[in-house]
Amino acid sequence: MVTYPQGWETYRVIDVADFFDNLRIPVTKNQRRHGNTPYYGANGIQDYVDGYTHDGEFVLIAEDGANDLLNYPVTYAKGKIWVNNHAHVISAKESVAVTKFLYYLLKKVDYTTFLVGGTRAKLNGKTFKNIEITIPSNTSEQKAISSILSDLDNHIDNLGKLIEKKKNIRDGALEDLTSGRTRLDGFDDEWVVYPFNQYFTLLPTNTYPREQLSNRGEVGNIHYGDVLIRYGNVLSDEDEIPRLKDASKISERSYLQMNDVLIADTAEDETVGKAVQVGKVSIPLVGGLHTVACRPNYETANGFLGYYMNSSHYHDQLYPYITGIKVSSVSKKSFGETYLRIPADLNEQSAIVSVLTEMDNEIKNLEAERDKMIQIREGAMDDLLTGRVRLTM
Repeated sequence: MVTYPQGWETYRVIDVADFFDNLRIPVTKNQRRHGNTPYYGANGIQDYVDGYTHDGEFVLIAEDGANDLLNYPVTYAKGKIWVNNHAHVISAKESVAVTKFLYYLLKKVDYTTFLVGGTRAKLNGKTFKNIEITIPSNTSEQKAISSILSDLDNHIDNLGKLIEKKKNIRDGALEDLTSGRTRLDGFDDEWVVYPFNQYFTLLPTNTYPREQLSNRGEVGNIHYGDVLIRYGNVLSDEDEIPRLKDASKISERSYLQMNDVLIADTAEDETVGKAVQVGKVSIPLVGGLHTVACRPNYETANGFLGYYMNSSHYHDQLYPYITGIKVSSVSKKSFGETYLRIPADLNEQSAIVSVLTEMDNEIKNLEAERDKMIQIREGAMDDLLTGRVRLTM
């Protein structure tokens, strides 16, 4: 239980905020004309439309249709907006509260105890209006708190934008360098073309489901889902690698070596064919469910194939061979219809990897900084929104 400092008062939401749910109007498909007005639903912006339903400073809280009940959707909006009937719309009564402060405070509320309904949980208006919140009686303190939290949010948002910019630059460099459109200084030799089946020897893999994996064990098992979502271009000890609960039936001849490549042969979309190359990993590894394990028959620079096979220059070759409707797959035979066009000079391969790795490391460092700032913001919210830490006024 939180003990609030002197000068903080407990109110119902209806006591500190005006409700504007009566102005909500869902748009039809014909009304979605891709204008400039944000169109909000339970989970934030759904689209952009012409016209508006509300104009001002608001907090939007999901009424129903929320995707994540543990992190219940609460959104801050300012200016002209259009809101459908899946989100409550409130604005602070200026005499007692600050809208931006209410936004941060309402983000910390545990809504699970207030929701009703089964598969489609609902926060009805009467219940929401009577939720109790405790706020500083001095609106200047509310403004100061929301200002600090806003500054943290802005910094996090700016880091996010910078990360996306750096990723776009990296993706452009990946396509230019792995296709040969851009050559690094000092390299001008012709590139060599290899049929897939000439360049690679296929290795055995297993079909163990997730239930047979854990975070303990002596043999790492690379599941196709991790290739698609969790891993980048090159696998290392920094990555979380599931282990086989029982590796007694695994033959050492199926162990992967450094520079082997694992390809996901199944996905829910056209990311099928995403690959990861084995880098410096200190435990034995095997290819798992829905993976194609490939061993290069030629010497290759560490990490090069991971970048190359995830480039559109290689991956686009797979599109004619993708089968399935709900689930996309590519057969081993179809991989054999593709080819690799790569530098014969290992020094050029290494130079390409160095450039792309440096870009990836910069992105990782920015992501780490963003994650740290998110933790700082969460700590600041816990301290400032409970009065545990007071600001000098």
